[in-house]
Amino acid sequence: MADNPDARRNAESRFQASESRNKQIKAEIAKENAAFDARTIKLRAQRLAVEEEARVEKARLAALAPAKTVKAAAKPRKKAVPR
Repeated sequence: MADNPDARRNAESRFQASESRNKQIKAEIAKENAAFDARTIKLRAQRLAVEEEARVEKARLAALAPAKTVKAAAKPRKKAVPR
């Protein structure tokens, strides 16, 4: 078969157009993933900061509260033996 230069050129141009679209789509997906990752990192940092504030507040309140006395364990009662 003889090569038809017009057919080859047409096929190459379609292939290049397809490749160009693929690169644009991949770049858009990568950009969206990067934005999502950045948002996730930000939200995680905020969550950790809130948890740390809660932990510090709980420790502060525990230090201010009077110490609780622990009662000694009561001895178990013996059952009365029926006579």
